[in-house]
Amino acid sequence: MKVVITRKMPDSTVALLAEHCDVYMWPDEHEPISRHKLMEQITDADALFTNVTDRIDRELLDAAPRLKVISTMAVGFNNIDVAEATRRGIPVGHTPEVLTEAVADLTFALLLATARRVVAGMAFIREDRWKAWGPMLLTGQNVYGATIGIIGMGRIGEGVARRARGFGMNILYCNRSRKETAEQALGAAYCSLDELLKRSDYVVMLAPSTKETFRMIGAREFALMKPNAIFINTSRGTNVDEAAMIEALRTGQIWGAGLDVFETEPIRPDHPLFALDNVVMLPHIGSATVETRLKMAEIAALNILAGLKGEPLPYRVNPEVHVAEGAQNKIKSVGN
Repeated sequence: MKVVITRKMPDSTVALLAEHCDVYMWPDEHEPISRHKLMEQITDADALFTNVTDRIDRELLDAAPRLKVISTMAVGFNNIDVAEATRRGIPVGHTPEVLTEAVADLTFALLLATARRVVAGMAFIREDRWKAWGPMLLTGQNVYGATIGIIGMGRIGEGVARRARGFGMNILYCNRSRKETAEQALGAAYCSLDELLKRSDYVVMLAPSTKETFRMIGAREFALMKPNAIFINTSRGTNVDEAAMIEALRTGQIWGAGLDVFETEPIRPDHPLFALDNVVMLPHIGSATVETRLKMAEIAALNILAGLKGEPLPYRVNPEVHVAEGAQNKIKSVGN
């Protein structure tokens, strides 16, 4: 059985798969596998270990007649045509839960860094512009006691709310459904999106990437925010109309933004966001702690091994896909 891994992975992850399968792994940790190379390797692959940078579409699935399972090292799976995989009876796995606290940490770190101009302060020193103390030098926004509005009260949203509670913040949230447990445990208040935007000092985007959330924050929504509002996005860049956000930041319609994700990744130094001094940007590192990434890689591998054995994946995106008859017999050695 052949497994294709689209990015260099830790030795422990490769060893877990190599014990039972033939493994092809793209050797570069930073540069993604080319489309041509992926198409070439997928032709005789039984499993695909992918990540958010790979486009897994119908064309690629057509080129992989033996494919039995796909597993992405991520919570989100908008890069995968799940409907098409489901139609072909291919289970798709992902890695939720394990990265909740790491992403919540990063989200709040980004909020603090943006509010208190941490990155600008370091640049101020590095560029030798610090000549004396000034009464309004690099002044930012208060965090303690401010109002935070969380769009998407899933596991990560609740994690951010727990951190906000420690800062004495007033917590609002908007979600597809009310989360009464979060309201009781965290003192969060459920409200409409418009009300959240109008009342929040910090608007935190944590909604998943779906057709419904595509560019759900645009010019109209930025116009509803306070002029001192800070917008934080650690979900997906496609949830925001980036051009409208840039205009809101450029004109002072909102005070600032902290971004870990972008409409198209990676962004280049000529991106218009670099012309603004009220933005903090990170290269999509929400889950990037050593412990979290190792665990994500392990779960992605275990999803693959389960799929090759014909067993339900530990973390499935499409649980409606049933194990193919006789699949158990195709890889008897795995897990034995």
